[in-house]
Amino acid sequence: MKELWDAYDINFNKINNMTLVRGEPLPEDVYHLVCEIIVKHTDGTYLLMQRDFQKKSYAGMWELSAGGAALQGESPEECAIRELREETGIIASEIHEIGRAVHNVYHCLFVEFLCVTDCSKSSIVLQDGETVNYKWVDRSSMLGMGDELASKRTVKAVRELGI
Repeated sequence: MKELWDAYDINFNKINNMTLVRGEPLPEDVYHLVCEIIVKHTDGTYLLMQRDFQKKSYAGMWELSAGGAALQGESPEECAIRELREETGIIASEIHEIGRAVHNVYHCLFVEFLCVTDCSKSSIVLQDGETVNYKWVDRSSMLGMGDELASKRTVKAVRELGI
């Protein structure tokens, strides 16, 4: 079954009557929505997940966020909550948008969220084909990981926003 996405312009406005299909080239000046969720425990540690070695780009690198493409009809919040549940098992009742970014090369619009949770740290459920390991780290350790982290943008958000 093909994964369908809504089409957006560069200003995060949905383009009516246009459907995108995952894997097919996107038209010029058309974007798809991707949501990322940084998970911070109430004790101040951050959830890092290690990308699958066989099935993912940036194989084996650590990610500060769960996330993925919004499905057709999903709001950014709905996408973030779904992706968080699928990739970690965490059921979030409240998330907060912390930023937006445009990636022109891949025609992606990123909406970044923060989820603060008091979940049991041992209850994380990894999604097959996405991640192979996880760990909780304190802020200074995470900020010091440098090239071990797949996304510099989420780390920059933590640093700049002081979250």
